[in-house]
Amino acid sequence: MNRAALRRAARTEWGPLVGTVWHALTTKRLGAFPMTLAAVALTAVFQIVQNQSWGFEPVQKLGSVQARLPWWLALLRTPLSLFVPALDLPVWGALAQVLLVFGIAEIALGKWRTLVVAYVATLAGTMYARLAVHIGPDSAFGLPPEAAKVIDTGPSAAVVGLAVYVTWRYRAWFTCALVVLAMVGEAVVKPNLAGKEHVAAVAAMLVLCAAEEALRRRKPRRDAYRDRDEGGQRSGAPATRS
Repeated sequence: MNRAALRRAARTEWGPLVGTVWHALTTKRLGAFPMTLAAVALTAVFQIVQNQSWGFEPVQKLGSVQARLPWWLALLRTPLSLFVPALDLPVWGALAQVLLVFGIAEIALGKWRTLVVAYVATLAGTMYARLAVHIGPDSAFGLPPEAAKVIDTGPSAAVVGLAVYVTWRYRAWFTCALVVLAMVGEAVVKPNLAGKEHVAAVAAMLVLCAAEEALRRRKPRRDAYRDRDEGGQRSGAPATRS
């Protein structure tokens, strides 16, 4: 494939998304993604506090999720768990993920849709963890009982979910497929809680995207029926006379 063909493929793949992000950054600058900046600040604050002798326990009570917790408590903690950095990973990774992926998603989708998609992806991982422990290690989809004690925090599931959702919405099919395959490969190579939760987040996003596609395809049909009815062929009503 020559350079011209590569450029055309790149424009087809990323052109609409890059154009949207670039326009927002050049016109609004940091005002294009205020929610993302707040999320980065919150993640940094949680990291600083949890590394203090007095702060670890309060942060865990606010945003630490484990599969062994009661459902109601896990659901209460799940929203903030997105912004509590994982203890075994460098905090700069979490900050970079939130800034880049949340920022692109906020510009491309809006802040509220971004938050909803991020929460759905994280919640899918949380729900999967409980199911996997219940299934047990004998299944490819299961996890050993000790996984119920693993502290499950960080933005990774939300980041994966947003990446799939945004690339699907902007028809960046190659990138979307690459993210999906990467997460499946991660779970195969390293079948731990985090890897399998990422696959659960991907699955939830694919279901969500497929449902939206189905609704989008039905809408033109409904609009066509409505236009036909309003044009004098209203169902159950006599045709108007000139």
